[in-house]
Amino acid sequence: MSYALRLAEKGLFTTSPNPRVGCVVVNNGRIVGKGWHIRMGEPHAEIYALQEAGVSAKGATVYVTLEPCNHHGRTPPCVDALIQAQVKKVIMAMGDPNPHVNGQGGDRLRKAGIEIQTGLLADEAQQLNIGFITRMHHGYPWVRTKIATSLDGRIALKNGKSQWITDEPARRDGHKWRARSCAVLTGISSVKQDDPQLTVRYIETSRQPVRIVADSGLEIPLQAKLLQNPETTWIFTAQADSEKMRQLEGMGARVISLPDMTGKVDLKAMLTELGKSGVNELLVEAGPVLNGALAAAGLVDEFIFYFAPSLLGNSAQAMLALPELADLSEKYNLQVTDFRKIGLDIRLIARFQ
Repeated sequence: MSYALRLAEKGLFTTSPNPRVGCVVVNNGRIVGKGWHIRMGEPHAEIYALQEAGVSAKGATVYVTLEPCNHHGRTPPCVDALIQAQVKKVIMAMGDPNPHVNGQGGDRLRKAGIEIQTGLLADEAQQLNIGFITRMHHGYPWVRTKIATSLDGRIALKNGKSQWITDEPARRDGHKWRARSCAVLTGISSVKQDDPQLTVRYIETSRQPVRIVADSGLEIPLQAKLLQNPETTWIFTAQADSEKMRQLEGMGARVISLPDMTGKVDLKAMLTELGKSGVNELLVEAGPVLNGALAAAGLVDEFIFYFAPSLLGNSAQAMLALPELADLSEKYNLQVTDFRKIGLDIRLIARFQ
């Protein structure tokens, strides 16, 4: 199963919006087939593994990181292939939270006389597909906020200059998180200040994430780098129909109006819309206002902090614009899940308790 999980990780940057799945077929103590899901629309991990196993799949034990599907989607059901191959046993790391599967795949295999076991390395399998699981259960993506900061918690100088606080190894690591994300979100202030591309450049990938801008007043410049490939750019705004909206849509960008009661973008509704669009993992790379608004609303699942060994001082911009607290009991408590050195910088990953 550990090997199957490593195989599944090969699809870390490519399977979106599908889950990452690996499969290993074992017969008489020997691996006879292996496979992983590469990208949407292509065969699932079980199919590749069974094809490699051939006749050796008969009577074999199949290790798969996610419950095999039992429905016709873009590909035929994997359950049918497993039954046809006459495997003896299927060991699943976890069930599939997709309501089209959700236990039905295991039930179908059991009724066909195939022994079923679930739960082997389940925690590892869940972390690999935490975005997919979140979307299936709650309807919105897993939200990561990535922040490059000095040791005194500053992300830019007072004049907005922020390139570069961290060193190249940390930036390269950050691009890995971009590559695995379905979409990257930033705010209009970051677009106007930095004119980012929000593309994966430091590492090789065949798929680029969707670029998303929270732009309440529809202020994005038409010459922004994000609009050089507008078909992969979505803009959430609080504005109603306007000439600027028609211009942006005419360029190929997707513009969605989701105002809240204060005239800002309704952030929770935005995440729900992203979930409907198949976004499993959302990476936030924004300034203090959007970072703070998401955190204060309880919409951030995980932080990735890159701490540079430097100090920028009180006049520099803080990482999060959060409401003032009246008492320490109101503080935001985080649980550190990973802590390591990346080049000269320190990466700390934390989740809300």
